[in-house]
Amino acid sequence: MSAPAKKVVVFDYGFGNVRSAERALAHVGADVEITRDYDRAMNADGLLVPGVGAFSACMKGLRDARGDWIVGRRLSGGRPVMGICVGMQILFERGIEHGVETEGLDEWPGVVSPLKAPVVPHMGWNTVEAPEDSELFAGLDAGARYYFVHSYAVHDWSLEVTNAKIRAPRVSWATHGEPFVAAVENGALWATQFHPEKSGDAGAQLLTNWIGTL
Repeated sequence: MSAPAKKVVVFDYGFGNVRSAERALAHVGADVEITRDYDRAMNADGLLVPGVGAFSACMKGLRDARGDWIVGRRLSGGRPVMGICVGMQILFERGIEHGVETEGLDEWPGVVSPLKAPVVPHMGWNTVEAPEDSELFAGLDAGARYYFVHSYAVHDWSLEVTNAKIRAPRVSWATHGEPFVAAVENGALWATQFHPEKSGDAGAQLLTNWIGTL
C-alpha cells in the first residue's frame, strides 16, 4: 500500500495566486487545501505562503489572518514552511519600498530593497545558481529556468552560524542587473523569489523535492 499523500495548506490571506499554487501542488501529488484556518494550517504536513504585491500590504494581510503567529509556531516546532515571491520576502527582517520601511517576520536578518537593474520589474525566465548540496534543486540541470516577477529583492546576504551543530542556510542566487537571493533552504524554512508554480517542469520538480521532505 502506498503512503498517503502529504497534506499541504496554501495559506489564504488575500495576497497570493493561491489557485495556481494549489494546481501545481496537486499536480505533483500533494493533498492540497486553501485555507486560513488556524488548526488546519498548523496541522498540515507543509504550509505554503504565497505573496504578490507590496511588502507592506502582504504583511498587514498576513498579520490580520494570524499568519505571522502560525508561521512562527510551526517553525518553532520544526514544521515545514515554504514562502514564494513576496511570501519569501516577508520572511526577512524588513522591507523598504518607496522609502518606507516595514517590519517583516524576522525569521531571517536582512533587508528587501529595490532591484538595481536597467529594466524593472524583473519579469520572465532566468537561471539560478544553486549550491551543489541543495535539496530544493536536486535533480535539476544548472541551465534550468524559472519564472520571476519582482521589483525588490535581498542583496549581499548571508547568515552567520556560530553553533557547529547548526547547518548554515543553503542560498541560491540569480542575477538581474545585480545578484540577488533566489532561494533559501534553512532547516524547516524554505523559500523562493521565483514562482515554482509558474515554472513548468523545473518548478514541478522543485515542488516535488519540497514535498519529499515533509
